[in-house]
Amino acid sequence: MNTPSNFCGNIRRREFLTTVGGGFTHVALCGMLAKDGFFGGAAHAAATDRDLPQRIAKAKSVIFLFMYGGPSHIDTFDYKPAMIGMDGKTIQIQTKGRGGSKNEGRIVEPKWKFKQYGQCGKWVSDLFPNVAQCVDDLAFIHSMTAESPIHGSAMLKMNTGSIIGGKPSLGSWINYGMGSVNQNLPGFVVMLDKKGGPISGAKNWSAGFMPATHQGTVFRAAGAPILDLSPREGVSAGEQRLLLNSLNELNQSHLSGRRDNTNLAARIESYELAYRMQAAAPQTIDLSKESPETLALYGMDNPRTEDFGRKCLLARRLVESGVRFVQIYSGGAHTDDNWDAHGDLVKNHEFHAGNTDKAVAGLLKDLKQRGLLDETLVVWGGEFGRQPTAEYAAGTGRDHNSAGFTMWMAGGGVKGGVSYGSTDELGNRAVTNRSEVKDLHATVLHLLGIDPNKLSFFYGGLDQKLVGVEGADPIHEILA
Repeated sequence: MNTPSNFCGNIRRREFLTTVGGGFTHVALCGMLAKDGFFGGAAHAAATDRDLPQRIAKAKSVIFLFMYGGPSHIDTFDYKPAMIGMDGKTIQIQTKGRGGSKNEGRIVEPKWKFKQYGQCGKWVSDLFPNVAQCVDDLAFIHSMTAESPIHGSAMLKMNTGSIIGGKPSLGSWINYGMGSVNQNLPGFVVMLDKKGGPISGAKNWSAGFMPATHQGTVFRAAGAPILDLSPREGVSAGEQRLLLNSLNELNQSHLSGRRDNTNLAARIESYELAYRMQAAAPQTIDLSKESPETLALYGMDNPRTEDFGRKCLLARRLVESGVRFVQIYSGGAHTDDNWDAHGDLVKNHEFHAGNTDKAVAGLLKDLKQRGLLDETLVVWGGEFGRQPTAEYAAGTGRDHNSAGFTMWMAGGGVKGGVSYGSTDELGNRAVTNRSEVKDLHATVLHLLGIDPNKLSFFYGGLDQKLVGVEGADPIHEILA
């Protein structure tokens, strides 16, 4: 295309806004004007509708409690009485973990006693005495399977539906599919363990090939939860100035010939969100007005449980304010800093369960008493489970187990006090109603009112889907 000789010197402001980035600035402007009712009802609908498949939603938001490292299902919620008395016995059993495939192993029987709780009579180990009181609100999936027994790829699978990095995460799909309720807060928030982030890092909450506005925003539990939120000294926090700065930056890029303005609309939206969060976020994350009783419910009166309790309480406040998806990580870094119990199983699991049990139960109880549990889906679990046999010649450590493990859901249209699927009598692999990660994702999307087999994003010449090209159905047996 021939460029007029006077382009750089005499281009008018309206011409620049029309041509830069393929006109995406007008898309952003129309969106803002539509929200203010400038175009009227019909045009507003046309400007904002994504034409995505919607169903009757039971849930409005999701809180995903991610137990990074892989908690042992047979020591927590998957009761295996047949293992009692087998401790130390070597048996023929096929397992596959980080140590490869094995044909025999030494049994490590469950190290905690199980008791029955609730009207449903669910068996729960002594590791979770507080969550055990909530079993009548929980739906357990005992037949979960993962594609990989390795942390990095298994976490990507649980978070993005693919063992290959670069795909949008579950929170990004939800944020894309449903849009934001609160324009002053991000639709997808992530809170990491104080020991650090999980393996594969930000790939677990990335927007992948979607616009960056759909990726997870990392909050901190201590100090300022949102980094770099306050405007720098001497710089106006006004929305007009921020938008002008972004346009000036893009103008310079355009005039210098770089023409890297593909994500113009998303970048402008990011500036706008940052401005709005300066006013809204501090109020949302301020816990000073919570009652002492509420703080104690989450375990914030105990130094051991305060950190995870604070994150769970923040999660409640965020979904209460309209945030679509909140993910909280228990465990960070490597080995015993998370649930990855290769050495001393008892020391590892008592530490992590003790840090989280009070807060998780407090979150469930608080949501319920506020009438929020019916519209908030809570998901608990890790990237896989652990084997019934010892990993080494001595000790109680267990290797990874992707062939069968447990996750649970609560609220948001889920039946309470039910268990779905099962592993064999030793908890080694799923044997009835085997469930894959895509089935879990399909269930989450279904409860949010989205058809998992029709929600797509066009990229690379294909209609990309969270549940893959083969699709998946929700687990109907746990739906209320």
